[in-house]
Amino acid sequence: MSGKIVVVTGGSSGIGRACVTQALAAGWRVVNLDINACDPMEGESFIRTDMTDIPAIHAAFDKIEALGPMVGLVNNAGASIAHSLEETEAEDFEKLVPLNLIAPTLCAKRAVTAMERVGWGRIVNISSRVALGKELRTAYAATKGGIASMTRVWALELAARGITVNTVAPGPIATELFNTVNPPGSPRTQAIIDAVPVKRLGTPDDVAHAVTFFLTEKSGFMTGQTLYTCGGMTVGLG
Repeated sequence: MSGKIVVVTGGSSGIGRACVTQALAAGWRVVNLDINACDPMEGESFIRTDMTDIPAIHAAFDKIEALGPMVGLVNNAGASIAHSLEETEAEDFEKLVPLNLIAPTLCAKRAVTAMERVGWGRIVNISSRVALGKELRTAYAATKGGIASMTRVWALELAARGITVNTVAPGPIATELFNTVNPPGSPRTQAIIDAVPVKRLGTPDDVAHAVTFFLTEKSGFMTGQTLYTCGGMTVGLG
């Protein structure tokens, strides 16, 4: 295992947990920033962090700087709200913007400072296929479209410094939260599966594979891109 660090936000469960596991398997040390505790694996450090608390984010990165050189950041932590346009209120944006947009920006700013010391770095933002359109997702789609747009801005600003910035945008992924809302075997879940060209739901590992590719030092000629990990659902839509 190298001494280089990859930071994963929201790494205690779901897609974030898969990203932690695969980053460790690839040989990096991992720092997991999450409000929920986990049992750290070998090579993983856990820092309990409320990603909507700006001072807490800075305190976490102060601790990370003492652990070693940082070369990767996965902005995974996020939340969703399922409201129709008529149900959407300003409060929906007030809940989602701090976690889905402000926190990734602050983490990226701190990461860039650390990566410049090493001479290269990789930032991977987690967006969603819903940015291309999905019912009941006004605020969520806005924030996930926003992080994909910020990816392109950061990619242009940071490319000359050896830092790439890319987005992974998952489709329907069988996380614990997804399975709670869409029970396996239910007609609603089957309808979702039927709409996926590969005829299955994605797994957290499917997303983590894409993330790990963007994290590698060898991926340095790809930046500003959005990779849809969606089983083909976005073909013809993007």
